[in-house]
Amino acid sequence: MTASRLLTQSLLAIALGTGLAGPALAAERELLNSSYDIARELFAAINPEFTARWQAEHDEEVEISQSHGGSSAQARAILQGLRADVVTYNQVTDVQALADGGLVAEDWQAQLPNNASPYYSTTAFLVRKGNPKGIENWDDLVREDVEMVFPNPKTSGNGRYTYLAAWGYADDAFDGDEERIHDFMRTFLRNVAVFDTGGRGATTSFIERGIGDVLISFESEVNNIRREYGEEDYEVIVPPVSILAEFPVAVVEPNAERNGTLDLARAYVEYLYSEEAQRMLAGFNYRVHHEAVVEEFAERFPQTQLLQVENIVGSWEEAMEEHFAGGALLDQLQRR
Repeated sequence: MTASRLLTQSLLAIALGTGLAGPALAAERELLNSSYDIARELFAAINPEFTARWQAEHDEEVEISQSHGGSSAQARAILQGLRADVVTYNQVTDVQALADGGLVAEDWQAQLPNNASPYYSTTAFLVRKGNPKGIENWDDLVREDVEMVFPNPKTSGNGRYTYLAAWGYADDAFDGDEERIHDFMRTFLRNVAVFDTGGRGATTSFIERGIGDVLISFESEVNNIRREYGEEDYEVIVPPVSILAEFPVAVVEPNAERNGTLDLARAYVEYLYSEEAQRMLAGFNYRVHHEAVVEEFAERFPQTQLLQVENIVGSWEEAMEEHFAGGALLDQLQRR
């Protein structure tokens, strides 16, 4: 990595509140993966396995650096000049923003299997030992005695999935009755004790600050939190109806070409579909597509009906415009 590239990335990472981490010693080539806030540990495990395979197959030592933050903030950083070679995000719209900016291929979702989503998750609940409030489904979250913590949908793809999952549940429960859906969502949002900007901040509020009765996040994240902070102290609840959360990946081709890493970048995103990588992803509690790995980890993932964003609100573009833009439904529903 050149000094100018490192300086540019470091300044952008600091300015945007992202974490930029990478090995201190330069290898023959270096790849920068721009990723979402709560994926640090995941890629800390995946990257050494990829670099070892690459060296064995190509006799070349390479390094992988990471830039982490809110998925949307990461995309903005690239649009502003962060020279990431690949992106591994938690929301389709953030990759599409790069495609719209000419940095990712227009047909990026068709270039890799499963809409360029090598793994996926859903939205689940983390509650304290014994589940003292008896939280099992979305309707429990609108009771007067329940307080929630989840990331702000304005700043977090994680938070947007939570909001849309709740909307999808209400839409189904009330047969599309708009007035009742809005009433449900007003109460749902009123019961949020704190809106952090990202998933990691929400975890800190719930675990370390002791705020709220339930943390809502990706199923993968709440299981990893429980494993880290004590399986005896927390319980994971996967509601019977939730949302399909895809984790799209893409090569930032103009950057990779300029950095001389296009072949490396393509191999990196393709590696995420390999049985080895899929097994690591499942080990971090992500749902995957590889049939053998799915069968191996089947007991870890409860059956749940996964609603698609397109079936809830039509498309991500409509969701952003009608729900999350300034003055749109989220803002309207939060007014007291």
